[in-house]
Amino acid sequence: MRNKIDLRKLPPLNALKGFEATTRRESVREAAEELCLTHPAVSYQIQVLEQDLGVPLFSRTGRSLVPTAEGRLLYKHVRTALEMLIEGAETVRRTRAGTPLRVQTYVTASIRWLARKLPDFVARHPDVRLQLSTCAFEWDFDESSADVGLVYCPEVPGPEYRWVPLFEYTLKPVCSPALAARLGPAPTAAQLLELPLVEIYSEQHNWDIWFETAQLQYSMRPAIVVDTLAVALEIALEGRGVALVNGPYAEDDLAAGRLVQPVQHQVTCPGAWGVICRQDAYAVERVKAFMDWLGGLATPGSSVVGSSAQV
Repeated sequence: MRNKIDLRKLPPLNALKGFEATTRRESVREAAEELCLTHPAVSYQIQVLEQDLGVPLFSRTGRSLVPTAEGRLLYKHVRTALEMLIEGAETVRRTRAGTPLRVQTYVTASIRWLARKLPDFVARHPDVRLQLSTCAFEWDFDESSADVGLVYCPEVPGPEYRWVPLFEYTLKPVCSPALAARLGPAPTAAQLLELPLVEIYSEQHNWDIWFETAQLQYSMRPAIVVDTLAVALEIALEGRGVALVNGPYAEDDLAAGRLVQPVQHQVTCPGAWGVICRQDAYAVERVKAFMDWLGGLATPGSSVVGSSAQV
């Protein structure tokens, strides 16, 4: 039996919400707007909290409210407690029947890998509704808006996450056979500079890494800069440039001969592409089903597979 909690010592929850918003925004007016309350209502909440605790929580500096030492101390505990309450509520909400499984990934990973494989998951789990969201620039797993993420992590995430690596972050150039033919037989990495290179402006360092590991100086910038690898690959398929892939996103085109790797030099970077969720979310059946299904698609023989999975 768990120890009893003396709830009589707990200040009013609404007052704590008003205090958190006011401290964060440094303004009663802005806190009231955020909470959809009136200015006097939030002021009263703070007054109630100060009376309950017996200490002042704010001092006024000009138009701003500055928390006192007691206010700063309280804020750390209130913020942590509210975040834990929200996290617990969201965990329970995810267990509701019919709630969609929210999956986060990148545009290219979605278009050129995951979307082609999702029909298999749907066939295996027809009762699970999927909600796939994509992003072009944000690389971190957003647990506030997604249950599962197919993301790149340069290192193993913390113990609060379940992480299953799927395939390596390997950089290799690809282009159309016609464009590659301009280099002649057995071209060198240096000759690649003779072709139009396509750069992704959120991954500009990738070409730097590729040329540096080939012992080459790379001072010029490509004439074509795009926002996603998916666009870069379309340009490569049209024979208009060389794209630098960072995962298994051109394998079908390479196998079909629509794209070729003009120079065999490639670089495997630290970290891996993988699937991630919070450890507590893995207890939800649909999250577990998706995580296990994606884990079964890991590249056979990849050095990342099984090396850093946290269970």
